[in-house]
Amino acid sequence: MTEQYDEPTRAGDEPTGPVPVLAVVGRPNVGKSTLVNRIIGRREAVVEDVPGVTRDRVSYDADWNGRAFTVVDTGGWSPDARGLAARIAEQAELAVGLADAVLFVVDATVGITDEDEAVVRILRRAKKPVVLAANKVDDMRTEAEAAALWNLGLGEPYPVSALHGRGSGDLLDAVLAALPEPPPIAEGGEVGGPRRIALVGKPNVGKSSLLNKLAGETRVVVDNVAGTTVDPVDELVELDGRTWKLIDTAGIRKRVKEASGHEYYASLRTSTAIDRAEVAVLVLDAEQSISEQDIRILQTVRDAGRALVIVFNKWDLVDEDRRYYLEREIERELVQVQWAPRINLTARTGWHIDRLVPAIDRALEGWETRIGTGALNTFLGRLVAEHPHPVRGGKQPKILFGTQATTAPPTFILFTSGKLEPSYERFIERRLREEFGFVGTPIVLQQRVREKRKR
Repeated sequence: MTEQYDEPTRAGDEPTGPVPVLAVVGRPNVGKSTLVNRIIGRREAVVEDVPGVTRDRVSYDADWNGRAFTVVDTGGWSPDARGLAARIAEQAELAVGLADAVLFVVDATVGITDEDEAVVRILRRAKKPVVLAANKVDDMRTEAEAAALWNLGLGEPYPVSALHGRGSGDLLDAVLAALPEPPPIAEGGEVGGPRRIALVGKPNVGKSSLLNKLAGETRVVVDNVAGTTVDPVDELVELDGRTWKLIDTAGIRKRVKEASGHEYYASLRTSTAIDRAEVAVLVLDAEQSISEQDIRILQTVRDAGRALVIVFNKWDLVDEDRRYYLEREIERELVQVQWAPRINLTARTGWHIDRLVPAIDRALEGWETRIGTGALNTFLGRLVAEHPHPVRGGKQPKILFGTQATTAPPTFILFTSGKLEPSYERFIERRLREEFGFVGTPIVLQQRVREKRKR
């Protein structure tokens, strides 16, 4: 998802940027995420007919009639919640405190519940402008039921069908009236601004704990249940005196096609988060063996051409025996990404977290390294002279010339007299790394074979 205007304020930051923030709240399963998708015009928030699918406050960019604003989707808000639900409610309350206006969503087909009235009391204390959405109004008959929501004392209820879009224009006009005036949308993509880091890994390896430790506050719901996070959560975080954008992603499940409902969309969004990032931090549970899932995520990062840092979390739980076997696993399973910086840390206590930013910096530096054409061809000439390509079928392909086409990731085009074997390509890549570094980044080699012209 590309940002289309100035960096929006993220939920969890004091609103310092020019783009106003709208918090979407309501009790579980009233259709908040469906309405968010309607507002932002794309299927981004996780939607499933199960209460409590959204667990964190999640920010999205939106615009209506040329005005930009940020939508914060919150978990279902039950004021008397306990355990995980209590922390979800706490996130929703935080979002309201930091928003410029609130969109309160009520299920018109159910009417006013005790929970709705409890939420109204909290909204009154927050003293924020509130727009009341009477959702699931699919026809004229339900519209009469929506009128009963006047009794909440929040002013006019706006009948809307998040599923079909009915009434969404009037609702958005009311939202704009409640929000402070922002500047017009600027053209251009996601260029400049904070460096973008995707935290990736299979469920329950400690990604959200790491984000919370880096952010210095509880921004993401953490629970010892695999797959607690199902949306990517963008957070602006200050680390080593610089601002970074951290994208905490849903844990990638075993296989996309095996994943059900919201897990399927969550896994798709994890790929999107990797595409949006510049560097991926792969979080592994040091206690557990490196699995096929972990390797698949690595492959996704490599295919996307992103810089990579590997984090072994929960290091405080690793004993001497596990350390020995882990070293063997790293040699065997991570042979394709030996170039990635590796860090051992414990997100829960913050041990060695200070090593993360220097590793990310090294990976980004490698990702953006450019070699001059002269230096590259001097290197290639020396390499070919010392280790020529083996002769196959009476032919010996030669490298005629090379150039670096792009950085991020470093991409090289080799002009050759014949097709180079994959093993020789790997040899070239290994020698490029020995000579020029390229720490933390995949290298792309492309061949252009110059066939001899037939007379």
